[in-house]
Amino acid sequence: MKIKELPKTDIQKRKYKNAGHRKRLRDRFLQSGLNGFLDYEIIELLLTLGMPRKDCKQMAKEAIKEFGGLNNVLDASLAELQKIKGVGPSNAFGVKLFQAVSECYAKEKVIKKVKLDSPKAVADYLQKSIGREKKECFVVLSLDSRNSLIKISNISIGSLNASVVHPREVFKEAIQSSAAQIIIAHNHPSGDTEPSKEDIDITKKLISAGKILGIEVVDHVIVTKIGFTSLKEVKLI
Repeated sequence: MKIKELPKTDIQKRKYKNAGHRKRLRDRFLQSGLNGFLDYEIIELLLTLGMPRKDCKQMAKEAIKEFGGLNNVLDASLAELQKIKGVGPSNAFGVKLFQAVSECYAKEKVIKKVKLDSPKAVADYLQKSIGREKKECFVVLSLDSRNSLIKISNISIGSLNASVVHPREVFKEAIQSSAAQIIIAHNHPSGDTEPSKEDIDITKKLISAGKILGIEVVDHVIVTKIGFTSLKEVKLI
């Protein structure tokens, strides 16, 4: 029997042979969230939002391999995603939707809940995140004119130096967030909050760049698990 002579239901079964797999993925997510999901399965689930009738498993695996992990895929631009064979604007829709929703959600959440109007407030906020890290992490806190946090951006991980913490990277995040001012901060895994000469030099360099761009660098806060130092409070800037 030729394919065109098959009953319509049989044609549909052949054509949509991946429907069962996709449904199982969605059911797993609805039952327990992303617990137990492999990285490629998360990407696969997002790709199916824009391509409901196509097998997206191999594309998802290739994306994870190409970009080196889940976070990098989720941060990829549309042009970068389309370098993966089989990925076009339609099936990249889910990933781009995730990026847009995540950005809106995070922005609204931090605006309502986080006000950073003192060095202690900054330290209390960061000790929960970078304060316990075993490597140095340099972050930029983008603020509005009322000292409310718009966005926190990770700039570098590892030993800080002027070539790593470049004004271009620091202020790119602030400009994209439409920040009126920024606070820069990093942790000292050693537990010593004393700023180094490199810390002070980097701060002064960024303050100068901020003056040109019209974005004030309010402070540089060094945090540890239990302590902090504000370069502004100790009059180093």
